[in-house]
Amino acid sequence: MSMQDPIADMLTRVRNAGSAGLKRVSMPSSREKAAIAAVLKEEGYIKDFTVAEDGVKRQLVIELKYVDGKPVIEGIERVSKPSCRIHCGSREIPRVRNGLGTVVLTTPKGVMSGRRAAKENVGGEILCYVW
Repeated sequence: MSMQDPIADMLTRVRNAGSAGLKRVSMPSSREKAAIAAVLKEEGYIKDFTVAEDGVKRQLVIELKYVDGKPVIEGIERVSKPSCRIHCGSREIPRVRNGLGTVVLTTPKGVMSGRRAAKENVGGEILCYVW
């Protein structure tokens, strides 16, 4: 069975692992998933991530971060889907939870957080919200 939306699968795995209290979660890797994980690490939502090669297959392993036994990622939601792409300009980047959350965008300059995209004055496709 083929996967229709691998980014949504990644976000669901991270959400479920946080709810279950797991230290790490692994999934099939891609460049875009690794870039999203890099943004999550940069913004402080995860401890670390690695791309492990097992022969031909690559696995993305994300180490989750907890504070007082609760996951740092309280919520993670897919916005732009394969069936309905959502784009925004550099001046229309949404604020998540009045600035307490982060929006992850894919731009012509790569995958980045909403704060960085606004600073670099670029817009793009909204991938997900994290809070």
